[in-house]
Amino acid sequence: MGRLANMNRPAAVEIVYECMRFLITHNPTNATLNKFTEELKKFEVNTLVRVCDATYDKAPVEKEGIQVLVNFLIPNIG
Repeated sequence: MGRLANMNRPAAVEIVYECMRFLITHNPTNATLNKFTEELKKFEVNTLVRVCDATYDKAPVEKEGIQVLVNFLIPNIG
């Protein structure tokens, strides 16, 4: 079932605006964090802004040199 769950995840989308780049991704879990971090590194991400409830430990991401900002929560609706 884990493999099927991963198939339903949308692909990351990169948005470029002037001199800024944004990468819109799914919300990872601790179980998918290694693959998620690899994807961030592929896009040369250096700052991750969390805009949803925490579903993963940010320490492994920060260990890879990616700053995680967590005070940008948007309430879940529905």
